Amino acid sequence: MPRIGLTPERLAEAAGALADEIGFRSVTLTELARRFDMKVASLYSHVKNSEDLMARVALLALDRLADRAEQALVGRSGKDALIAMANVHRAFAREHPGLFEAARHRLEGPFTDDNGGIRISRATRAVLRGYALDDVECTHAMRLMGSVFLGFPMLELSGSFDHSQPAIDTSWDRAIDALDAVLKGWQRPSI
Repeated sequence: MPRIGLTPERLAEAAGALADEIGFRSVTLTELARRFDMKVASLYSHVKNSEDLMARVALLALDRLADRAEQALVGRSGKDALIAMANVHRAFAREHPGLFEAARHRLEGPFTDDNGGIRISRATRAVLRGYALDDVECTHAMRLMGSVFLGFPMLELSGSFDHSQPAIDTSWDRAIDALDAVLKGWQRPSI
């Protein structure tokens, strides 16, 4: 019998908080059941299995990141929008390391238009409108942006930059400046 007040959404929220505490890959149904002082079998009234739980946490993470990105981009364009989008990713990683990791969890579609991942993709394309790229080149540029927006914070969170100078923030600013320069001078292949 399902516990009153416990829903799949509430479990995903709790698992997301747990992910920020102990890491996304360390979240288990056993640990989550312990947090709710219940048996693991009782969780199956709310989620199909551990993969279902992980997918729910990933979708939660993507929704939260998309909310922040959409809000940060209001009224911005060009380099200002690029900086805002980059900073949203980095701040999210710092504030929610487990959810940041969860946002990269592989999900199976189909997805609705309000899915956080699709919303992030739309927001990223909105940033790129300021750089006048066609659809194909926009896709390549989005992949480059994702590499910076995800890669830099991943390295930062792992401590890869802890023992070197100059300051990490300076490197971050330089990386975004370089990305802006690349996008402004984006070369289209000659046919």
